[in-house]
Amino acid sequence: MSAGLTVRPAGRHALLVELPDARRTGAFHAELLRRRAAGTLPPVAEIVPGARTVLLDGVQDPAALARRLADLDVPSAPPADGDVVEIPVVYDGPDLAGVAELWGVAEDEVAARHAAYTYRVAFCGFAPGFGYLTGLPEELHVPRHATPRTRVPAGAVALAGPYSAVYPRATPGGWRIIGTMPDPTPLWDPSRERAALLSPGTQVRFRPTEADGR
Repeated sequence: MSAGLTVRPAGRHALLVELPDARRTGAFHAELLRRRAAGTLPPVAEIVPGARTVLLDGVQDPAALARRLADLDVPSAPPADGDVVEIPVVYDGPDLAGVAELWGVAEDEVAARHAAYTYRVAFCGFAPGFGYLTGLPEELHVPRHATPRTRVPAGAVALAGPYSAVYPRATPGGWRIIGTMPDPTPLWDPSRERAALLSPGTQVRFRPTEADGR
């Protein structure tokens, strides 16, 4: 069995693969998609990543696939390619000062630091179109609020733990809001061919901008 990889049954036609960390999970998910596209993976209806798991659903022969996955070499990191979505951000969030203090920088440096990295959608959850973006170095991880807000507006750009995210609609939330999209592009639109703008594996870049979009 590949080091750090555990395969468990999840019902009659599904498998749950547990991995040691988010980077390995993203790499494993990308490798499964690559093999499915190449026709070298047995038929699987759905491949759904989580924080440290990947669910394979609609599997014809789970036992046989489990044996194959157990011997699969797991890449150490996801590929640094794929679709890139650029998101403009006005860094004016109510938690900007608090994040600056946690990072030990001036408020006007938060935008530059946050926008300096390329992020990757590790998985989706919480609400339709809500992507958990990895890419912040460990020294920039921040805790969630102890008491969540009752309403976070659509288009809010926020941080929690190792993740960045953009809220696709107004919901309660405990993430630290550092900015907003000036004219939110729908992150979830069921009428599109790909309903979620930020789907697993998509790369994301944040672009600091002014309130008028410049």
